[in-house]
Formats: sequence, C-alpha cells, structure tokens
Amino acid sequence: MRISILGIEDERFNRPLQLIANLFFEETKIIRGNAEEADIQIIFNLQVKKDISVSAELTDKSGKILASDYQKEMFPSGSEKERFKQIKNAVAHVYLTVLQDWTGITQKWGILTGVRPTKLLHRKVREGVPIQFAHQQLMDDYLITDEKIELMQQIVDRQLAVVPDLYSLQKEVSIYIGIPFCPTKCAYCTFPAYAINGRQGSVDSFLGGLHYEMKKIGAWLKENGVRITTVYYGGGTPTSITAEEMDMLYEEMYLSFPDVENIREITVEAGRPDTITPEKLEILKKWHIDRISINPQSYTQETLKAIGRHHTVTETIEKYHLAREMGMNNINMDLIIGLPGEGISEFAHSLAETKKLMPESLTVHTLSFKRASEMTKNKAKYKVAEREEVESMMELAQDWTKDHGYVPYYLYRQKNILGNLENVGYSFPNQESIYNIMIMEEQQTIIGLGCGAASKFIDPITGKITHFANPKDPKSYNDGFEAYTNDKIKILDGLFSCLK
Repeated sequence: MRISILGIEDERFNRPLQLIANLFFEETKIIRGNAEEADIQIIFNLQVKKDISVSAELTDKSGKILASDYQKEMFPSGSEKERFKQIKNAVAHVYLTVLQDWTGITQKWGILTGVRPTKLLHRKVREGVPIQFAHQQLMDDYLITDEKIELMQQIVDRQLAVVPDLYSLQKEVSIYIGIPFCPTKCAYCTFPAYAINGRQGSVDSFLGGLHYEMKKIGAWLKENGVRITTVYYGGGTPTSITAEEMDMLYEEMYLSFPDVENIREITVEAGRPDTITPEKLEILKKWHIDRISINPQSYTQETLKAIGRHHTVTETIEKYHLAREMGMNNINMDLIIGLPGEGISEFAHSLAETKKLMPESLTVHTLSFKRASEMTKNKAKYKVAEREEVESMMELAQDWTKDHGYVPYYLYRQKNILGNLENVGYSFPNQESIYNIMIMEEQQTIIGLGCGAASKFIDPITGKITHFANPKDPKSYNDGFEAYTNDKIKILDGLFSCLK
C-alpha cells in the first residue's frame, strides 16, 4: 500500500504515520508529496494555537473521498517533546479515522502503537481521576474501544490487588538474569538464544561472568540497603544448563543477594520441556524455587516441528506431571495464537489439552513477526491465519480462561503483531507473576544480569527511565562483563543517592 502524505512536512511525523499505516496493511510505503503511483492520498490541514485543530482528507484512485477533523485544547507543557506529543496524537486521531473508514477495519487499540497500554490507566489512577472519566479520556484521546478499556481496567484492578504497594516500590529493585542458551532456536524468536550443544566452553565463560555480576550487584544492594522485590531467570532457557551449574547459580544468589528468604517471588523459565529433568527439579526444590514456566506453545506436533521446537507434545505433558509430582506448585504455560498452519480448530485443541493440566497461569501470546527472526526472513514459508481468524482465536482464549477461573493480570503489545492484538497473562487469583507486573508497569528499577539482559533504571523521584543492555552474544559479554557491571553500579549510585 502506497500512501501519499501532503500538508505535513515535519519529519518527526514519519514514524507515527508509518506505524499506524502498518496496523492496516501488510506492506506500506509512505510517500511525501503528490505521487501518481500512490494508492491513496491523504491531505492534512494542521493549525496549532491555543487549540490543536487538524483535518485529514483521503482520496483513492476511484475518486472516493473520506474526511475527518479533530480539535483539542493544547495543554501547557514543560518541554517541546510533550508539546509535540499532543500534536502527534491529534494528527494520529484523524489519520486513523480516515483509514478505518476506508478499510472498514476498526483498530480496537485506537492510535496506540506502544507496548504498555495499561500504564496510561495506572497514571490516571495515581492522579485520582474517577474511573468513568478516566475511561472516557482514554476513548476520546486514543480511540480505544470499550472492550479494550474494560480489559485494561480488569488488569489494573488485579495488579493492585496482588501488589497493593505497586506505586511505592521505587526504593526496591527486581532482578532479571538472562541465560542465553536453548536446545534449538525457534523460528519466531529474537531473544538471545544460542543452541547449547557444542558450546560448553562458551557456557563456562558466560557463567563465570554472570557470577561476577551477581556478586558485585549483590554487594552494592547490601551496602545501600536496597531490597529485592522479585528475581526472574529468563533467556533463552535457563534450564538448558546442567543441574550442577544451576545449583551453583542459585547458591550464588543466596550468598550474594540481600535477604533472599524475603524476596516476594523467584521464577525460573523452564520453557522447553526437553530441558527438564528430575535432577534439575530437585535443584529448584532445594533452593525453594517453585514458580516455573513449561511452555507448550502448541499441542499440535506438526506445528512444533515447523517452528523448530524439538520436543513432542507428549513430552510437554509428561514433564508437566513430573514437575507437579516434584513439588512445583505455581506453573505457567504459554500458548501462541496464529502459529504457521494453525487456525481455530488447532488453537481450540491446545485449550482442550490445557484443560487436562490446569496450570496456575496461562499466557496467551499473539504471534509477532519480529524483524530478525527466521519466520520474518522467510514469510512465504510460514503461512499464518488472517486477521478475523486471529481475532476469533483471541476471543476463544478470553472466553475459555473466564470459564475456567482464570483472570487477566498483565498484557503487552508488540510491533507487527497479528491482528494488532495483544499478549495477555491469565492466572488463578493470587497465583500471578509479580515480576511480570513489575516489568510491564515500570514502577521500579529492574537490573538485568547476564547475556542479552536489559536493565531499566527508573529514577525513584522523576520516573525517568534509563535503558542499559548487556551484549547479546556470549563472546562480547565474556569480553566486557566487568565494565558493564561497573557501568550499572554508576547508574545505581546516581539514582539512589537521593534516597540516602
């Protein structure tokens, strides 16, 4: 789809115009100026005084004309960035409206293209805005539908029930520990995940660096009296390493981190069933870790083969029962909507199989074509469901979870996600992952340790976020882990000095 844009010259609009167009069309090209090869032309008229006044007129090749206009008070802002954001949202409002009218597609998330929509509602709760006004503002400002606002409210309510002190945890931190190895790499994956076979040298070097980071960061936390809210072992697949290596890693956690016995939650992803053994489960039990993930993604064997998961459906079920028998009492399972070759019947089958197990939480992901993934590079090879079928699968998941006692407690969205939908975590009440709430709502600093681990340093006074990422490949990590650790400690010194 080629879209000619007239009336707006500011290049800062290029990205938001592209992102919104991508919600409607598979391949989009934004053309500046009048272009004969364009499929549609959109002329904007933007005026900014005390109010923001903007209109958009869409004309297609058949001569059909659609128009939209929008006016909003310009609120005083302390920065040019905030001022532009108000203007950008007004332009997006009319742009989305004419594209919806022309395509007949309603974008249920409105003009939002960001990852964390529930942050908007949390902000209004913190400001004391009454619920009905908050909902109306979200609808008016962002064109979010009632359905999605209701979902946001359910999630915000649940998060505040699980973490009543969510808005006052800035003086604590959570820890993410990245283990960058897997048995094989899935076709949709862009996480740091290297096939572990034949890499023992890299694993040994990596673990040496990780232990160093844990010691140094733990020492800083102890010296500064900073508590840990949650610890999350992700990756990759943290259970790809040996039972002995896991044992030493958790021992390091207990030795280095402050007050580990009172950390609210420790989670280890054991997402690949082919990495789970009785020995590794014993190690988890030894260190009082009982929250894990065992991720089927699908209960259709052909799908698992197509996406590069070298385990069987039977193995997923067997490892789930093994974990349960060995004392794991908070198990999460992931399913993905829209995997290649799957439609409503295959997804319904996955839900039926889930019913036989009833894990404490179920995370329902919508397939996203991530830029660097094998699936994105070879789209023709991976046929996926159309928008309407994907939406039907999401509705099926919503109905199934509600019928079986699960409640939604966090969500996030991704670019290039099928149907412009979302990923939703459901759980039985009081079995929610606190870490997932913390990472999504960005209420406290999360320190990333290990290969590919991303840190988000949140200023406890201003809320400003500083991002810091360790390198994704083991060699670069091994070459520089001391420097990365020191850099993170400098950032922590600056953030927490005001609290002393």
